[in-house]
Amino acid sequence: MTTKNAGKSASINTKLIRDLAEILNETSLSDIEVEQNDLRIRVSRNNGPSAPVQAVYAPQPAAAPVAAGTPSAKEELNKNAVTSPMVGTAYLAPAPGARAFVEIGQRVSEGQTLLIVEAMKTMNQIPSPRSGVVKAILVEDAQPVEFGEPLVVVE
Repeated sequence: MTTKNAGKSASINTKLIRDLAEILNETSLSDIEVEQNDLRIRVSRNNGPSAPVQAVYAPQPAAAPVAAGTPSAKEELNKNAVTSPMVGTAYLAPAPGARAFVEIGQRVSEGQTLLIVEAMKTMNQIPSPRSGVVKAILVEDAQPVEFGEPLVVVE
């Protein structure tokens, strides 16, 4: 297990890290992330079940203040974002090495597959809820995603 401490010194809860690592060893998850207050702990397995488990500590950056009534750029993106309907792993292409389902600037039709979210070894196609242009892809290939997390912006 390796640890990295970014920023200020934080009280490290080694029992929590061990518990998270044990969850990885008991399940087929490749990584798990917990966030509490200004501390985020991510435990991940590099390759396969025998690979070492890593823990990364990163204090969360303070959010920039936004004037009341002024939408931030993030809010504008999220307004038209297609969100994940489940917890899982996002894949941008149908297979490793294959061309991505969509690219930024591409016109898409309602119902067209934007990406796949794998959950419990089931590949779930995520369709575009509307026709439009892909303005942003907010996740990376093979990235863990949470329920409701913005994935792709279609305007």
